[in-house]
Amino acid sequence: MTDLRTRFEQEALPHLDAAYNLARWLTRSAAEAEDIVQDALLLAFRNFDRQRGPSTKAWLLAIVRNCFLSQVRRSAPRARLTDSIDATGDALTPPALVSLADPEREAIAAERARSLDEALGRLSEDYREVLVLRELEGLSYREIAGVTAMPIGTVMSRLARARESLRVHWLRATGGSDDALS
Repeated sequence: MTDLRTRFEQEALPHLDAAYNLARWLTRSAAEAEDIVQDALLLAFRNFDRQRGPSTKAWLLAIVRNCFLSQVRRSAPRARLTDSIDATGDALTPPALVSLADPEREAIAAERARSLDEALGRLSEDYREVLVLRELEGLSYREIAGVTAMPIGTVMSRLARARESLRVHWLRATGGSDDALS
């Protein structure tokens, strides 16, 4: 048992942030994301000796996604994701968009991060999911196909549509300026 636990801690736990990030983007709620990640980690630990595939990260993210989908099915009346940031203002701000150089740059970066978060929040669940897995978590197309159980061609086309949809939402949110997306 301790051998399995040690292996799990070494191979799976380094991807805890990625698991939370995916759950947070899927649920749009910090509390629900924590619950999903907790359920996913328990499930992952129980099944760690039966792990499939070469990537522990992709395997763990697939479990997170499946836990999210199970939660959605259990709470069918409120199954769709919201389009806005929760009331606590707990927005995800990509660190690369924040500069501590001066207050003006910080304010501009914070506004861009808010606009990007808003644009990502307006994407459909399917588009947001592949975009987060590819752009924020750095998974390959093959790994995304494994996580989402869809053909690689579907992953590629959905990702292209997600990027275009994000661009359209970004342009609307920023009044026509797409300089921060390039």
